[in-house]
Amino acid sequence: MAGKAGLRLQPTGAYSANLLGLSDQVPAKVVFLTDGRSKRIRLGKLEIVLKQTSPRNMARPVESAAGNSSPRYLGKIHVNGDTVKRLDRRLSSDDRIQLAKDLAYAPAWIVDIMRRLATKS
Repeated sequence: MAGKAGLRLQPTGAYSANLLGLSDQVPAKVVFLTDGRSKRIRLGKLEIVLKQTSPRNMARPVESAAGNSSPRYLGKIHVNGDTVKRLDRRLSSDDRIQLAKDLAYAPAWIVDIMRRLATKS
C-alpha cells in the first residue's frame, strides 16, 4: 500500500510497543503515522488508520521510531529496567546503529535509553 502510493509509514507508539513486546495490550485499531493524507482502510475486520504527521516525525527511520515512540507511548513513569531489557532483546545490531544516529529526534529522557541500547552489542 505504501509502495504503490509512495507514502512513508511508521507504527505509532501503541502498535510498536505491542510489536516489540513492551505491552501486552493489542490495539483495537492499527495506526500508522504517514507523510500522506489521513485515512482509514478496512481489511476484513481489521481497521488500519493512517494519521498524517509532521515531517520531523517522519524524518526518523522506522527502526529509530520503534526505539523512540514505544517508550514515549509508555511514558517515563512506566519505563523501567525491565522495559529496557525487553527492548534490548528485540534490537538487532543494525537497529542499534540507527538508534545512535537518531538521538537528535528523541526527548532527553528517551535519549538516555537510546544511548544505552545503542552501545550494547
